[in-house]
This record gives sequence, C-alpha cells and structure tokens, in this order.
Amino acid sequence: MDRPDLPTIPQPSRRSAVEPFKVMDVMRAAAAREAQGHKIIHMEVGQPGTPAPAMALDAVERAMRADRLGYSLALGLPELRARIAQHYTSHYGLTVPVERIVVTTGSSTAFLLSFIATLDAGDRILLPTPGYPCYLNVALSLNLSPVFLASSPENRWSVEPAMVARAAREHGAKALLVASPNNPTGTMLAPDRLEQVIATCSDTGLWMMSDEIYHGLTYGVREQTALALSDDAIVINSFSKYHSMTGWRIGWMVVPERLVRTVERLAQNFFICAPAVSQHAALAAFEAATELDGLRDVYARNRERLVTALPKLGFDCSVPSDGAFYLYAGTRGLDPSSTAFARRMLDEAGIAATGGADFHMRGDFPVYGAENAAAEAARGEGFIRFSYSIREDEVAEAVTRLQAWLG
Repeated sequence: MDRPDLPTIPQPSRRSAVEPFKVMDVMRAAAAREAQGHKIIHMEVGQPGTPAPAMALDAVERAMRADRLGYSLALGLPELRARIAQHYTSHYGLTVPVERIVVTTGSSTAFLLSFIATLDAGDRILLPTPGYPCYLNVALSLNLSPVFLASSPENRWSVEPAMVARAAREHGAKALLVASPNNPTGTMLAPDRLEQVIATCSDTGLWMMSDEIYHGLTYGVREQTALALSDDAIVINSFSKYHSMTGWRIGWMVVPERLVRTVERLAQNFFICAPAVSQHAALAAFEAATELDGLRDVYARNRERLVTALPKLGFDCSVPSDGAFYLYAGTRGLDPSSTAFARRMLDEAGIAATGGADFHMRGDFPVYGAENAAAEAARGEGFIRFSYSIREDEVAEAVTRLQAWLG
C-alpha cells in the first residue's frame, strides 16, 4: 500500500536513460563464452590487437622515474601540443597554431567538450546514420535534439551537402558532425565532397565537427583534414586507433581561436587535465611511424582477405572500406536479422562481431535520406561490422571458421 507520508525514493535522471553501447554488450557476451572455455576471435570492437608502440612504453618508464606525474595544464603538456601542431605540418602541410590545440582524455571527452562548448539544451545537431552510436547517446544525455542524415551503399555511405543544407534550414540546426573514415563503414568523404560539406556549414551557420580519429589508417586514398578547408572546423582526433593506444585514453581536438578559452574553462572544471602518463606516451608515439605503418600494412592485408573471402560465403561487400579497420558487410542473404546472425556466429562459430542495429539511428527523430525513422532503424539489421584490427592469423582462422559454418 502506498504511503503518501513517506518521501519519494530518488530515481536516475531522465537524461541518463540512454541506450547501452551495444559493442560493449557483445564484448561481454564474448567474454562469457571464453570463460566457458571457448576460443573466441574478437572482431566486435574497434581496438588494435597490438600494444602501444615500443617508444611510447619506453617513454612511460622514463617519465615514471623522472616526473612526479602531477597535473598538467588543462589544455595539455606544452611539448605534446607543440608536437601535435608539428604533425599537422608534416602530415598535411598545414600551419596550425599551438594555441588552438587541446589535449583530451580520449576522443570521447573531445566530443563532450565540443557539444557543451557550442550547443545549448534543445539545440539541433545533425548526425550521420549509420554512425558511431555514442554520438547520439552523448547528445541525448546533454538534452540535445538530433536530426539524422542517412547514407547508403549507393553513395558510398557519404553525407550529401544538399541534405545538410535542407536539414539545417528546416530544423534550425546548430551543428553537424561527420566522420571520415566513418565508423562502421570505413568509407571516406572525397576531398571535393568534404569541401562542399564545409561550405554548406559556412553558408547555413552550422558548427562543423570533424571526427578524424581513423586518420593514418587509409588504403590507397589519402585522407584530408577539415582544417585544410576551414579555420572554423572543430577537429577531433585520438591516439587510440593509428597509434594503437585505446586504453591509454588520450586524444586531442583543434578548435577555432574563439573557442579556446571556452573549452579550457570546461576542461578545467570537468577533467582538470588528461592523464599525465598518457601524455608522455603520446608524445613518444609520434616518433613510432615505422612500427605503426607496419601495423597499418597488416590491416590492409586483413581487409583484402575479408573482401575476397566473404562475398563467396554470401556476404555483400560491394562497398569495401577506404580506411579505419572495419568491413560493413550486408547479411540479408544470410539472415534477415544481423543481430540474430551475430549471436549465432558467436555461439556456433566462435566469432564475435557487431550487428548493424547499433550503428543506425534509434528513436523517433527526424531523418533525411530514408523513408522514415522506423525504416532507417530497421535497415541496420541488414549489416554486420567486422573489425579486422586483429592479427593476420586470427583473420585467417575467422575465414576458415566461417567457411566451415556457412559452407
């Protein structure tokens, strides 16, 4: 019986009611299978199967003996920020002022800082679908209102400038977030398309946020940074992917000059600074290009093996990745539900991968480029994401297992 005289039991906030990051749920299911004695091939998570580069590990050992590893400045170690600026000169031929560089606790922190620094509760943000699911979850937790831009295999999973302009005009959007290479598809915005998207943002008054965390991991196509086309772009990058440092939680962002102090104040209050030990590791990782390019060559061979083998087993691989380390394969010819297919593949073949439902929009939000929200959400059930950032022998074993399972 209810007791009106008793105090109400506090409940979690409404804005905390975001969907789980389903990739992590797949990881948990795979770990449970391993605990039962099964050998699992992990292709579910975007994580290099190798440790941080040797130079980074050596730098950490030196730092732990010589540095007290206290707080750094909120914007990061000055020498690391300077080295990031040097990276833009050597890799892209650009001069980026050190003052605009912010070292962050991974790219996840950079997204949070970008959203809070530029958008107020209720503001509209344009997001890609398919895309990284945490974009949506972070936006919703901040009481932002997403509008989705759907892409398809027909346009190589690419955001259309005309779609950006229409969505911005009809919904009064304040920002656009794009990723090139994209997660989960691995496809890239061609330089002319990126230039058109940035011009559209300028014409419509949108903040342009460019997720570039897979730069350095491309196959035959040179990546372009948004900073080459606009000083107003907010660029986010990370040491997690190319530098093989996921667990170190270290990244960076480049922001327009007028946002530097805003982001600095937010970082001071929310995070104080990025982990000092990881900053020392990141500084040294820049000098490990030979080792890291060797890892990229492994990914390229893994990609080629999958693109060759999977279509023979019934997967649709008609749009292979340009970069990152993902293959977004169609599964309609194998199972109407990629979620169910991924579950059976884990249980019966010992291969963990992530169904496409995690990457397509969820919820009743406006969507452009799709019939309606429900149709776009359901479209993810036709795809599965394989991560090929593991060892070559593991990819070979995965192909062998799939041949035995589906053959």
